[in-house]
Amino acid sequence: MGETIAAISTAPGRGGVAVVRISGDDAFDVVRQVAGKVPAPGRIALGKVRGDDCVLLAFKAPNSYTGEDVAEIQCHGGAIAPARALAACISAGARLARRGEFTERAFLNGKLPLEAAQGVLDLIDAKTDRAAENAIRGFSGEKTRRLRAIYDDALDISSSLEHVLDIDEGDLPDGFFAEMNNRIDALKASISTALKKMKEGKILREGALVVLAGAPNAGKSSLLNALLGENRAIVSAVAGTTRDSIEEWMDMDGWPVRLVDTAGVRSSDDEIEAEGIRRTEKLMDEAVLIVALGPGIDMERYGRKAILIHPKCDLGRKNGKLNVSSKTSEGLDELKRAIVARLEQICENNGIPASQGEADEADSAALCRALAFLEEAARAIDSVILANCVRSASSVIGERIGAEYTEDMLSRLFSRFCVGK
Repeated sequence: MGETIAAISTAPGRGGVAVVRISGDDAFDVVRQVAGKVPAPGRIALGKVRGDDCVLLAFKAPNSYTGEDVAEIQCHGGAIAPARALAACISAGARLARRGEFTERAFLNGKLPLEAAQGVLDLIDAKTDRAAENAIRGFSGEKTRRLRAIYDDALDISSSLEHVLDIDEGDLPDGFFAEMNNRIDALKASISTALKKMKEGKILREGALVVLAGAPNAGKSSLLNALLGENRAIVSAVAGTTRDSIEEWMDMDGWPVRLVDTAGVRSSDDEIEAEGIRRTEKLMDEAVLIVALGPGIDMERYGRKAILIHPKCDLGRKNGKLNVSSKTSEGLDELKRAIVARLEQICENNGIPASQGEADEADSAALCRALAFLEEAARAIDSVILANCVRSASSVIGERIGAEYTEDMLSRLFSRFCVGK
């Protein structure tokens, strides 16, 4: 199995209990050295590690998270006690685990498919219930099953069309090609649904970057505070108060939103303000959505992803747009609903890259290529072209079903975990 590894698996900081996890051939021996005993697998024992009272657990391979012999030391929390326990394990022959190495070993030992490993990371990072539910679906292999079902359907249609090439079309049953077209349409719908789920997964993992933008003194900082329900940004009647961006997370109907207050957009000779404006424009380029507070941003450049609102409507200048008042809270709920509706629309209409992670990006690219082949099939003028298009669609999906995971791909995934996972 290789080296025995150890790490603190609980989050740092003040707390009642901390867990040190050890995995590998010598895991039980390490615990025996540092605590004087090791419990039978599936049982617990009480012991002392460097004077601290601890609870000891043991899991015999392959019935453990990593598939190896695993032991855990549950000690008092805080910074010092778990660090002392970990140091004792290192002195007893374990080495410090790399980021994500426990989950990487679980994958390599067949305890977790790659999709489930990604789901573990997504659940750890989840900031809303909707994001957590999406991560849990990853544990069950939902995406893999969906891809397999799409491939099976594509292969079945392709086989039927290949058969046509070997016989006289006059021998085909009535309505054969109409049935094939209906099945191709259904397959296209399945692929579109899969792509939507991947796009939704990206937002749920990374958060939707929603930028508040507009001219100086348009009310961006006040709107940020009103949406968050707290005084996060400085509000002043002096134009140009915000020089740099302020980002906060927010749960909007289960969507994790990265809400950003930015410097007002205008021409400025002030070097610091001009740099803030450049950063604002960069954020607007990267944003999933822009909440445009009245005129002041380039709608020709950013209009496709902008929600235009009329801020400070409590001053009496309502104009039929989405009227919002940070002072009276008028229109705040409508704005939140508009943001959620646009996020749903983005997922439906291929508005953002498919997903983070090399494997997910490759899956999405394969589905997009397959969809393009099926669109071409709809325009086919004879059975040969039709069969070739569907065969190509089946092939690109099949490559993903049988894809091998490269060392670089695995490294990119597991390096994003914390050390003790």
